[in-house]
Amino acid sequence: MTILVTGSTGTIGAQVLAHLQGHSTDIRALTRSPETARLPAGVTAVRGDLADPDSVRAALQGVSTLFLLAPNVADELTQAMLTLAVAREAGVKGIVYLSVFGGEAYADVPHFAGKYTVEHMIEALDLPATVLRPAYFIQNDLRQKDVLLKAGVYGAPIGAKGVSMVDIRDIGEAAAIELLRRERAATPLGRETYALVGPDSLTGSDIANIWSEALGRDIRYGGDDLVVMEQRMKTMLPAWHALDLRLMFARYQADGAVATPDDIAHLTRLLGHAPRSYAAFARDAATQWAKG
Repeated sequence: MTILVTGSTGTIGAQVLAHLQGHSTDIRALTRSPETARLPAGVTAVRGDLADPDSVRAALQGVSTLFLLAPNVADELTQAMLTLAVAREAGVKGIVYLSVFGGEAYADVPHFAGKYTVEHMIEALDLPATVLRPAYFIQNDLRQKDVLLKAGVYGAPIGAKGVSMVDIRDIGEAAAIELLRRERAATPLGRETYALVGPDSLTGSDIANIWSEALGRDIRYGGDDLVVMEQRMKTMLPAWHALDLRLMFARYQADGAVATPDDIAHLTRLLGHAPRSYAAFARDAATQWAKG
C-alpha cells in the first residue's frame, strides 16, 4: 500500500512529506526531475507531470492513496480533473485534495473558481476524498522581508476586512493526518472537508502592528493599491498570474476571508492542537533575520 504525493518539491508538498516521515508507509513523490529532486530519506521519487496523463497513470500503479496538489498554472483545472479521472480509473481508495478557502464565493478569481470546480467533481462522482481549504499562507509573507527591514512597510494589500492566514506547517500536518487515515482504512472512507485557517482574523494594519512588535520598530501598512501590486507582480510572474492575484486581493479587500469559530474548532480537533498564529510566525522570522 502506497501514498503518492504530487507537488512534492514545492512549499506545501515538502511540508506534507516532512509530516509523513517516520510512519511505516511507502511514500512516493511525483516530480518531473527525480534525478535532482531533494526528498526526505525513505521517499521514492517517481517521474511524472500532471499535464501528462500517461505519466500519471504510470506513477499511480500500486498506489492506494493520493495527495493532489495541482500547480498554479493556466491549465490548473484541466490538470486536476484529469488526474482525478486517472486516479478513479486506477482504483485509488483515498484522495486528499488541496483546494482553497473561499472558493465557493470568489467566482471571479480564476484559481479559486477552478479549485471549487474540482470540489464539485469530487462531490458529483462521490470520490473518497478529503478536501482541504487553506487560507492565504502565512509564509508567503517571508517575501516581505526586504520591505519590512529596509522601508518599515508591510506591503501585502490585504485590506481591512480580515484574513485568517494559515501556517504551512499546519497544512502539511493536516494533509498527512488525512492521508494516513485513508491509507490505513480497510475500505474507502466518506468525504470530509476542512478549512485550514489561522486562529486570528487579521487586517493589513493588524499585521503591521504584529511586525512592529516582533521587529522592535515602527512598521506601517503599505495600503490597498492593487494596480501597483499587479505591475510589480508582472516583473516576476506571467501577466495572467499577476491579474489572478490582483483579483484575489481585491476580494480580500472587499469581503475578507474570515474563518468561523466552527472552522477553527474543526481544524483544532484534526490537528490535536490549536492552529499556529501569525504572531508566533513573525517572532520566529524576526529572530532568524536578526541572526543573518
